[in-house]
Amino acid sequence: MELDETDRSILRILQEDARTPFSEVARRIDMSSATVHDRVNRMEEAGVIEGYHAAIDPKAIGYGVSAFVGLRVEQGREEDALERLREIDGVREIHLTTGEWDVMLKVVAADTDSLRELMFDRVAEMEGFSRSQTMIILGTDYEGAGPPV
Repeated sequence: MELDETDRSILRILQEDARTPFSEVARRIDMSSATVHDRVNRMEEAGVIEGYHAAIDPKAIGYGVSAFVGLRVEQGREEDALERLREIDGVREIHLTTGEWDVMLKVVAADTDSLRELMFDRVAEMEGFSRSQTMIILGTDYEGAGPPV
């Protein structure tokens, strides 16, 4: 789908706050609400807009520790390993990567004891991984709300 500057303006506004009413989006880009609604529908149908989500602070709901985890996957075990990782509650993101690690996870846990339990009792016990490295996130300076539009 080819996006024009108006589509991009709509995306930037929704990316900043997905709850912005179409009437407010329309006012900000000097367009009718109906046209904004039509353009948003078109972008949803084309898969440009994949969904609308609440941004939740993990610490506010009891997850005080976040970490990145690098995993080396044994050849031929990738699909089974990824399937099992998706079933672990603390795993928030799974990325296939190049370089030293085949897979990078972002995980959350209540505390370091819970993180140790997640890593030793859940991930390390899974077949298909030959090596891992856990890097606790000390702080996040910036976290974007999606790709630049």
